[in-house]
Amino acid sequence: MFEYHGWINVLESASANDDDYDDDRLRRIVEGIERRIQEIDSPYLLDLRWMNGQVFVHFGGFPNHRDAEIVEFFEEVGDRAPGSYGLLHVRDDEDPARSNEVLVIRMVRGRVTERSESLLSPCIPVLEDPFEG
Repeated sequence: MFEYHGWINVLESASANDDDYDDDRLRRIVEGIERRIQEIDSPYLLDLRWMNGQVFVHFGGFPNHRDAEIVEFFEEVGDRAPGSYGLLHVRDDEDPARSNEVLVIRMVRGRVTERSESLLSPCIPVLEDPFEG
């Protein structure tokens, strides 16, 4: 099983100066992200929305097997929009190195890092009881 939940605030730069904001550039970035979302198309949640002048991408799914394209897309948004930030939580029971943890993939200023999510890991016994057979 491959469970994932996440969000990204899509920003074309990390500048706090309103004079540096380029609405046309952000719209071009968003068009590219929307095209990628259409290519990835699946029954799971992958949604881009404008809210109060900001652009957000939301993720959620629970397929039977790892979908590398989801994590790759998360990283791709950071490459396209280097001011972006967000989190993607992943639980992959087929990953031998991390099958008992929830991984948090963090994006800050478009750069992505990974670490174990201490609030939800280890999955057994934090989220589930040990198997008693």
